[in-house]
Amino acid sequence: MATDLTLIGRRAKAAARKLAALSREQKDAALHAIAAALREQQAAILEANAADIAAAHSAGTSAALLDRMLLTPQRLAAIGADTRNVAQLDDPVGEIFEATELPSGLRLHKRRTPLGVVGVIYEARPNVTVDIAGLCLKTGNAVILRGGSDISRSCAAITSAIGAALERSGLPAAAVQSITDTDRELVRDLLRLDEYVDMIIPRGGAALHRFCRENATIPVITGGIGVCHIYVDETADIARSVPIIHNAKVQRPSVCNALDTLLVQRALAPALLPAVADSLCAAGVELRADPEALAILSDAPGAGNWTIKAATAQDFGTEFLDLILSIRVVDGLDHALDHIAAYSTGHSEAILTNDRVSADRFTREVDSAAVFVNASTRFNDGGQFGLGAEVAISTQKLHARGPMALRELTTYKWIGTGEWLVRS
Repeated sequence: MATDLTLIGRRAKAAARKLAALSREQKDAALHAIAAALREQQAAILEANAADIAAAHSAGTSAALLDRMLLTPQRLAAIGADTRNVAQLDDPVGEIFEATELPSGLRLHKRRTPLGVVGVIYEARPNVTVDIAGLCLKTGNAVILRGGSDISRSCAAITSAIGAALERSGLPAAAVQSITDTDRELVRDLLRLDEYVDMIIPRGGAALHRFCRENATIPVITGGIGVCHIYVDETADIARSVPIIHNAKVQRPSVCNALDTLLVQRALAPALLPAVADSLCAAGVELRADPEALAILSDAPGAGNWTIKAATAQDFGTEFLDLILSIRVVDGLDHALDHIAAYSTGHSEAILTNDRVSADRFTREVDSAAVFVNASTRFNDGGQFGLGAEVAISTQKLHARGPMALRELTTYKWIGTGEWLVRS
């Protein structure tokens, strides 16, 4: 039976109207019911996931991708715990802000409201199904999910559990719907379902984000593509800089806020670069150095223990998502700012310095969603920012920038109250 996207959209819009009127207590109860349903339907979910894993393994899927797809009892329990944690977060819906009284006597304020219907397109992470559903429910939004075809069975089983929990809580099951038909044309159709969907969030690689931007008739929040830089100036403390660089590159190299390019001021390079190489290469990092950095590293005493290559033009501006780091020696702050402006994707950048003037200028002039001083780029994360959770990291400037948490899944309306006022 063909998937009827119009019907899915119509049901989502009707569900969104009901969700918008719910109290925090009703939404939180539904989130706890979802966590319980994941536990109750664990066997069916894991069976569906095992079928997805078997099919992907037969298709030659890499071990790293198989691990992203895999659900276990422990992972499912952690997903349930995360859902209960969302219930503990403050509910932004209904928040009143920017209240004022105008000379006309009109009392005016903004009230935070749900967006309506959110469409999320993602790839091989079945946990995203629950993560997104929980955040959207907390903010009173209905959601249409389209996971990758390689996790379609997992998504169907998880959505079934969520739907049962919603109905048990007195909420419409259509508040969370998954498109599990593997027809890729349905992605394009979802991007054009502007009569019913208010915002699209893609979660995946650069190709998916580009496809969404080029084909959508709905506002698209793109992000999650991070070519991240750290600039180390001549005043930086080497002993403190090396652990930050190591953390930014090595802790989780396959994520969007991991370090891709290290920029080092020329005067500091001879002392810093060998220390960086010792630390990173011991963790399996391959260094791709510009001619000046390559000369410094090749002549250093530990060079025989390091994996170093000459950088190509393509190594700058590349999101490696792997244990690879490009290195460039720069003249100073101006040169570093020019490099970042040319190659950054607007995600996360950092400066390591003891010079407050340089730090202030760096934070003013670098045009990225998150800019750090003497801290790892890995901090650009909803949980690390104290937001509790995130639906994505936006590198756009409208309507949200950086980690998109609950507040970023809302909009607002103006409320004006008068004493039988007419405009003069």
